[in-house]
Parts: sequence; structure tokens; C-alpha cells
Amino acid sequence: MNKLRTDCAVIVLAAGKGTRMKSDKAKVLHELIGKPMVLYVLETAASIVGDLVFAVVGHQANRVKEAVAREMRVHFVDQPEQLGTGHAVQCALPVLPPNVDHIIILCGDVPLIRFETIDALIKTHVANQQDVTLLAVEVEDPTGYGRIILSHNGQLTAIVEEADANAKQKVIRLINAGIYCVKRQFLERAVTQITNANAQMEFYLTDIIGIGYAANCSMGVMIGANPDEIIGINTLDDLQRVAAVLHRMQ
Repeated sequence: MNKLRTDCAVIVLAAGKGTRMKSDKAKVLHELIGKPMVLYVLETAASIVGDLVFAVVGHQANRVKEAVAREMRVHFVDQPEQLGTGHAVQCALPVLPPNVDHIIILCGDVPLIRFETIDALIKTHVANQQDVTLLAVEVEDPTGYGRIILSHNGQLTAIVEEADANAKQKVIRLINAGIYCVKRQFLERAVTQITNANAQMEFYLTDIIGIGYAANCSMGVMIGANPDEIIGINTLDDLQRVAAVLHRMQ
């Protein structure tokens, strides 16, 4: 039996619409081997922090709540307007209990993430006394992913999205998995500094890296061993691919 982390909470981002799924169903409710994808993430989160799991819901919020509540007990946080991942986290922060010192942020559409990987992420984060520790993986083809920029001593300095990457950055194979462990004190400050000055006019959680770098905060990465764990589901093809991986894992 794993000992639960009482100093940590998990925020699961599950508010998105998922228009590329070509379905009127909320993306996180699409099923993987007979179970909504978000349940895989929530169950893994609960195995680490017990009942300190907070699911941010928005699109079809009531349907998501009903589907999850039938299987397990989590806290729900409403994001009435889907204004980006940074905004989602900002919605959740005020409801976290005061004893939480570190916050793990997971995506409801990345269902293959394992307990062992998140546990290692937390331990790396705490041992190195970092403000932010990002899960990264190395892939053969990084096209479409945010590239991880490290300093000469291994400190995380930036995440550069594909559209903004120059030729040198595009050959970097270390990519952002979108999974974080963040010191609460830093996160509460950083999310208030995120702006929506971008083409989508959304508040992106990735901006906390630039904010932390500018403030000379301690930021690092943990490199995961298995890139399959961080496959995000955005299309029906992705859903089939993840189902195939899940069958192999079982």
C-alpha cells in the first residue's frame, strides 16, 4: 500500500471541449476500453494524494461530474469560461486546503500517466527544492510539441512552442509533457502574472516558466522513461493509438 502524500494536491485539467474529436461529447468522456479517459487520470491521482484531487470542469461540466461521481469521489472546480490552462489552475487554487505545499498538474486527456512517474516527479521536485519541476520526455519526432530549453547546468529556462521555435530549437527532441509539480507559494504568485497576449487570447500555464526564469526561481525537469505515458488524446486516431498502448500495458 502506497503512503499518500498529504502535503500535495493534484489538479486535473478536464474542462476542454475537444472539437477535433468530431463528437458532441466532452473530450474527457470518450471511452478507453469501456471507461472514460479522465477516470484513468483521476484514479492515478488518487493513488498518490487520496481525496486531494481537484478536477477542473467546464464543457458539459454536469455530464463529466456525473460520470466521475459514479465511480469515485473527487472535488470539482468549475471553469465557466474556458480561458486556457493557466486560468483553469487559477480557478482551482482558492479551494485547495492550507496544508498543501506542492501542486501536481495533470491533463484529463493524458490517461497513460503512471503512479511511478508522478511519484518520481514529486520526489525529484522536493529533493531539489525546486519551485517548478516539469515532466519532459525525449522523442524521435518532436514536431508539434513544445521544446524544453535548458541552461548549461540543467536548469529549465523556457518552453518554446513549435510555431515560435527557430531552426536550432526545432531539432531539440526533449519535449514538454504538460505535467508539472509546482510549489504552491510560487504558483499562486505566477498565475496572477500570466497574460492572454497571444493569438488565442488564452492564459497558458506554460507561461509560468518564463515568469519563474525572470524571477530567478529554481526550475528543473525530470525526464520520463516512456514517451507513451504522455500521449495526449486530441483526435479519434489518438484515442485508438492510446487504446492499443493500454492493451499492451495490461
